[in-house]
Amino acid sequence: MIEVEKRIYYHDTDAGGVVYYANYLKYFEEARTEFLRGKGIDVRELAKSGTLFVIRRVEIDYKSPARYGNIIKVTAEISKVKNVSLEFSQCVKRKDQILVCAKIQLVCINTSFQPKALPANIIQRL
Repeated sequence: MIEVEKRIYYHDTDAGGVVYYANYLKYFEEARTEFLRGKGIDVRELAKSGTLFVIRRVEIDYKSPARYGNIIKVTAEISKVKNVSLEFSQCVKRKDQILVCAKIQLVCINTSFQPKALPANIIQRL
């Protein structure tokens, strides 16, 4: 599991100073990228070699809002690895309070947007 710390800036929020709901998807993306980077997996290099990841499914539960000025921690951990997909469990926390949780499924595809088996070296690193 990885935990990424982030400050909430004005541009992250709506008129009420609350994080705009879609921005959590960006925070989750950043944490997943750092998780993969920590495992020695460079998504950009994979793309150059014809292996891409796309989001297939997102389940998200909003429990409490993050607000302008908050320091949050975004987690990412793999909950399932299948032949062509990965599922991440992710949360946004403020101190010890869980604000938002999600399950996000990524599918491995080729450059023709067809499903592709996860490369063996990726599975080994995960």
